[in-house]
Amino acid sequence: MSRVTPAGRAGLAALRADPARAVVALDYDGTLAPVVDRPADAVPAPGAVAVLQALAVRVGVLALVTGRPADVVVELGGLSDVPGLVVLGQYGAQRWRAGTLTAAAPVPGIARARELVPALLAAEGALLEDKGLSLVVHTRRTRDPHGALSRLLPTLGELAARLGLEAHPGRLVLELRPPGFDKGGALRTLCEAGPLGPSAVLFAGDDLGDLPAYDAVDALRRDGVPGVLVCSASAEGPAALRERADLVVDGPPGVVDLLTTLLP
Repeated sequence: MSRVTPAGRAGLAALRADPARAVVALDYDGTLAPVVDRPADAVPAPGAVAVLQALAVRVGVLALVTGRPADVVVELGGLSDVPGLVVLGQYGAQRWRAGTLTAAAPVPGIARARELVPALLAAEGALLEDKGLSLVVHTRRTRDPHGALSRLLPTLGELAARLGLEAHPGRLVLELRPPGFDKGGALRTLCEAGPLGPSAVLFAGDDLGDLPAYDAVDALRRDGVPGVLVCSASAEGPAALRERADLVVDGPPGVVDLLTTLLP
């Protein structure tokens, strides 16, 4: 674990002092599970599920905030036995808890994009992942991953705008999704659940899509709620996340080690 900023030390101290009112929220891919070539192969790092089970009975809210469908993450990660776990999927458009899944209605633009996008990807050999409420283009397995993403961005961005969607780039991915959903809004819903508000908030992420959650933690700090920004670092992770984090850990194994320090 790297050096911790003063704000991060204050957040960790507040979390340990009053864990029963704390919110601990984590991204999934790249944070709890390593990034892999095939999304279906992304399983939690060793020890991750065990530490979540132990932490779940200690903190007020334990949640995953992910761009994936919530039920897919629960099944893929083997997380159904983590007591009280909340999974906000597709950037908050879905909520899973105790086996119950609720979701926003799909927007018409996604159905039309589903018809049009495959033809746009054929020349690059990019993979299309259909999440139901959004579509994700993966270039990691193409001959030229970074070049393919750069070439696809203008066309897919224009298509998204025409269909009333937003195009969000990430680590060798581009997601087309409905407007109005991001990890910042999702994190705010978790922090508004208790009548007294959280004693502290910790959020851990690894990619550009996690920056809105960082913004939400910063806003809470301005309102007097201690917070901790954690970057799960990798060679291809964005510098913007690392620069804003209170502490930087070495990928998902580092996240597991950090969570372990929150246990008595």
